[in-house]
Amino acid sequence: MFWYQQPPRNGLKLIVSSSTWSHNSYEHGYSEAKFEVNRGSSNYFLMTIKNLTPKDEATYFCAASDH
Repeated sequence: MFWYQQPPRNGLKLIVSSSTWSHNSYEHGYSEAKFEVNRGSSNYFLMTIKNLTPKDEATYFCAASDH
């Protein structure tokens, strides 16, 4: 599972990638302290954004891959 952030008038930025077989991998500038990803099962992932501020205003996307 891949989670992306798209701030207003900007392109997509990868936040974190997660899989059932490895730990969450955060991109530079993002952390689990802010963007927590939990796995409910192999088919269920949830990202929680903590302590929201105006800087967090964006559209957030997730994408899945079989690989």
